[in-house]
Formats: sequence, structure tokens, C-alpha cells
Amino acid sequence: MKEITKKLNGEIERLTNTTFKFDERIKEGWFSAVYFLKTKEIAEKLIPNNQVTMQFFQKSNAVLCGTDEAIALLHTFADQPGKLEILSLRDGDKISPFETVLTVTGPYQSFGFLEGIIDGILARRTSVATNVYNVVKAARTSGKQKPVIFMGDRDDHYTQQAGDGYAAFIGGSTAQATHAMNEWWGKKGIGTMPHAMIQMFEGDVVAAAKAYQQVYPDDDLMVLVDYNNDVVTDSLKVARKFGNKLMGVRLDTSKNMVDKYFLRNQHLMGTFDPRGVNPKLIFALRRALDEEGYNHVQIIASGGFNEQRIREFEKQNVPVDVYGIGRSLLDINIGFTGDSVLLNGKDQAKEGRQFRPNPRLKKVDYIEK
Repeated sequence: MKEITKKLNGEIERLTNTTFKFDERIKEGWFSAVYFLKTKEIAEKLIPNNQVTMQFFQKSNAVLCGTDEAIALLHTFADQPGKLEILSLRDGDKISPFETVLTVTGPYQSFGFLEGIIDGILARRTSVATNVYNVVKAARTSGKQKPVIFMGDRDDHYTQQAGDGYAAFIGGSTAQATHAMNEWWGKKGIGTMPHAMIQMFEGDVVAAAKAYQQVYPDDDLMVLVDYNNDVVTDSLKVARKFGNKLMGVRLDTSKNMVDKYFLRNQHLMGTFDPRGVNPKLIFALRRALDEEGYNHVQIIASGGFNEQRIREFEKQNVPVDVYGIGRSLLDINIGFTGDSVLLNGKDQAKEGRQFRPNPRLKKVDYIEK
């Protein structure tokens, strides 16, 4: 496959087909709806000189993502892509309902069969980017931005990790859990220990942390502390052992569990939901660490967080330093539509749709090398 690069009027280069590793069967129409393929054949045989303009839009306030991927798709699989006129916004642009984000002009048979694939790319990437943006915004209080770690590796098929990680980056996440999630933007995944590691040390959190530090002495030490469902006790154990070398502790308590801290302090029960990672548990942990002089130890909270839950925590000034989020960021809640709205330069669209020019769109040049 030839390497294709794209520049926008001297601005930063877009990602290219060498980044996306497309399935070659796209060219054969394997992933296109059959009615697009039949229309392609009819156009080729009966009206080969047609020129259509197809525009893409969605219906929400959102953070756009997927344009680089969609353009690379067109430049890779369209027939004579150099003859297409492509106008586009950029990944990361804020967009409004019904705003045109991409237009493609050329013979229908050259690119029309890619319509559904482009819709899907834009829908998934924009949904993830927007979800992350909203979560990051929720985690910003008093002018301070709390880091958000994208931990969505177990919540969808592994083949989606690279694209989802890039979309999370566009949305503003601080770091991602796997190397694949960082592939498109040139970083590496981060993380320390899962519950399985503590299990191999028979539930001894200190022993597990010692092993981690021995093998990865240059890493920041962040210890998972909910394995024994006693986060205050285990956090103090590792803090006393490692002191200033302990960067943080992470709580990932199941929403079906009540931490032993509350079982030892029954007088606290009855006025709140004590399950999972809850505000009172984090306040208690922060207080316990501070009372012993471990003010430097950060608290990382994960497990079932979403935008609304973070807003509730921030409204109560819960002392979380970093949020780890997975499943809620992968909700695909933004759908894109591709409409053919001009035929040979004249208005021609289905009833209710019309050409919506957008002065923010910029021409994308095709450069083959």
C-alpha cells in the first residue's frame, strides 16, 4: 500500500492510512451495505459522469473525532481519490447539532460505497471523545484539572483499543491503560498492579508492592488497596512501609461490597449507601493518611464512575486525586448521517435534507508519495 500524507493549508499533518491499518477487504465492499454496492454498479454502467456532494453531520453538541480516519479511508479505497474534493473539520473541534463536519464531492461510484463505514467511524470516535471530554470537564474544580485515566480495555473488543484510545486522547484523558490505546498518538500505556497480582502474594498488599518495586524500581508506586476490602488498613500498611516512595493508592471496591471500615464503625451506617467506592470511605481514607503524615499519597478512584458520579463527588469536594474510568466512556450515543445533497452542482436531496455549507470546513489536499 502506498503511503499517503495529508496537510491542511500548511497546518499540522493528519494521521494517515499507515496509522490505521485498514482491512484490505474494504476495497471489495466487504464492509459496505449491499445497496451501496448495487448503486455503485448502476452508476458505473448507466450514469458514469455523475458528480455528487455528500455531507456528514450529527445531532448533538459534541467533540468531533474520526475525521483523519475517514479521510485516510477515502484516500486509500476510493477510486481515483486524487480527483475527490474533500472539505473537513479537524479531530478535536467542538461541533453543534446538524453542523456539516465533512463533505466529499466526486463520482458516486468512486466513494459512495464508503458512506456507512464513514458514518460508523465518526459515530464511534466522536462518541468516545465527547464522553471523555464531559468526564474530564466534570473532574475540573476550582481551576484544577484532576487526571482521568482511560481504562476501557475490558469493556469492548480488543481490536477497538487503538481507535478508542486515540478518541479518549482527543477528548482530554490523561493516560490510557494499554499500549494499543496509545498507538496512534505515540505514547505508552500505564498501570501498576491488578487484583491477580495481590492474589499471588496471598492477599499481602505490602509483599505485592515490594515485588512491584523490585522489578520496576523506576516506576511511581501506586498500590491497589481494596483486595481485602479494607482500604484504610491496607493503605496505611503500604504507606508505613514505603513512606515518600508511595505515590498513590487505588480503590476499586465492588459496588456490591461494604468496606470493613464501616463494619468496624457501625455508628456511621444508616445515612448513606456504604457500598463500593463512596465519598465517606474516601474521606475516611484521606483523614487516616493525613493523620499519620502521608499527605503526599494520592487517592485514585475507579469502578463504575461516569460523568454524573464524578460531578456528585466533586460537588461534595471528595478528596479524589485521579479518576479511572472504563465502560461509561464507550457508550456510542452519537450517530452520524451521510447525505448526498448536490447532483452535478445543483441541489438534489431527499425531502427534509439540504446542502448545508460550513465556512469552518477546510480543503484536504491529496498528496501521494
